[in-house]
Amino acid sequence: MGDEATIGGADAPAAPPRPNLAAVAALAGVSASTASLAFSGAGPVSDATRARVLAAAAELDYAGPDPRAQSLRRGRSGIIGVVIEDRLADAFRDPMNIAMLDGIADVTGTAGLALLLLTDTGGAADISVAPMDAVVLIGCSTRLDQSVVTLRQRGIPIVAIEAERMKGVVPIDLDNRDATRRGAEHLRGLGHERVALVTLPLGPDHERGALSPEREAASSAFTATQRIRGARDVYPDAGGVVAAGSTVEEGEIAGRALLSGPHRPTAVIAQSDLLAVGVIRAAEALGLSVPGDLSVLGFDGVRLDLDLTTLVQPAVEKGSAAGRAVLASLAAAPDEPAAFTSELHLGTTTGPAPAR
Repeated sequence: MGDEATIGGADAPAAPPRPNLAAVAALAGVSASTASLAFSGAGPVSDATRARVLAAAAELDYAGPDPRAQSLRRGRSGIIGVVIEDRLADAFRDPMNIAMLDGIADVTGTAGLALLLLTDTGGAADISVAPMDAVVLIGCSTRLDQSVVTLRQRGIPIVAIEAERMKGVVPIDLDNRDATRRGAEHLRGLGHERVALVTLPLGPDHERGALSPEREAASSAFTATQRIRGARDVYPDAGGVVAAGSTVEEGEIAGRALLSGPHRPTAVIAQSDLLAVGVIRAAEALGLSVPGDLSVLGFDGVRLDLDLTTLVQPAVEKGSAAGRAVLASLAAAPDEPAAFTSELHLGTTTGPAPAR
């Protein structure tokens, strides 16, 4: 019993001290500054010296300088914040968000920067105080105005992909309104007069329902609003349904709501390809043919099993442009705004309006 009392107590052996850079330098026979340069890969350190330092580190089981200490010395965190308006669970279901994040990461990763994902869910305090060197806003609403002001006061560069223009924010734009207008003109050229919309969520509540004037006026979703305006440039009186997210399931729910009544549209403009696929599924379930009875237009250019008529957007390129704008801002170089154009792809899901 006496032996057991000493386990973990004062007589227990002390844990060996954690190796540090000074110990590695001593074992390698170099100065601490030379060892630091050997780890960073910068500065006039010969290959032989670097090899000796790394061998000493391996012997001592030393992984390298603490990146937190390096960040303090540089005065930077090495982190780029990316703010997405959707909940992350929803955001990662949208291929466009993933493509944009890929584009951002491809550019910023080469500069040794990491991404920190944040959500714009109405509580902006975490956005304004998060430890980051720059921030990218993806499709965020003007509810972030106060956070933007705070970030600018902190001297943090801000880049916005498809967002309302804000002072001091570098814009990365997409022709959402013009592209949707071109798609709507394609439908009008095919003779369609009864056209309905299936929109992306219009606010943080992600509430599903009819596209009413009140909901439109209260919309805080920049991309969805611009695409509605593009459709209204051609079909001023078009009604529709607001989806609760950009998913096939939501498109199917919206499609059933639009197509089950006696005055169903002959064409649907869906604000994403996933919503468009859902509308097509709903049409088929109701015994309607596409495009014989119903034409369907999407937006995005997602790879699908069907040849969807859609507006193809350069999502990865938008992300890459945002990454380049971030690097330019951190280097105190001139702003690098960018604007991208979507292309109308004529697939097999649109055709002439059916005879009355």
